[in-house]
Amino acid sequence: MSTNPQAAPPAKVQMSKADQALLNQKSGVSPAVALFAGWLIPGAGHLLIKKPIRAVLLFVSIVAMFSIGIALEGKVYTPNTGDLLDILGFAGDLGSGVLYILARAFDLGHSSVQIAIADYGTKFIVVAGLLNVVSAVDAHSLASGRKLS
Repeated sequence: MSTNPQAAPPAKVQMSKADQALLNQKSGVSPAVALFAGWLIPGAGHLLIKKPIRAVLLFVSIVAMFSIGIALEGKVYTPNTGDLLDILGFAGDLGSGVLYILARAFDLGHSSVQIAIADYGTKFIVVAGLLNVVSAVDAHSLASGRKLS
């Protein structure tokens, strides 16, 4: 079997608005619901659009990163400070959704870094939140039909 080296690459498939609406009906979830659910509970947006393996992988990885950060005595940022880096850290932490809410409710995450390894824990917590935001946006893109798989 020989391949033609001059064969044209496959053309990109353009989806019409009707095709996108049909795709949304197949999943049964509006993009906004997938986005909000994916932010609130890691992986929930992907679970709603019937991507269970991806949902479980995201849930396990985000919860593990957040938990490791807490175990390393990382800082959970609060919205009360005026320092720019603290505000950005708070935005990253808030991306964890319910994990951030639970950490604040149970007073997890020390207000100041006590040991050197705690700085790594703080980074784990922030990155877990940022990964959750990226995964929620991915669920939104899949639900809206802008991304096919």
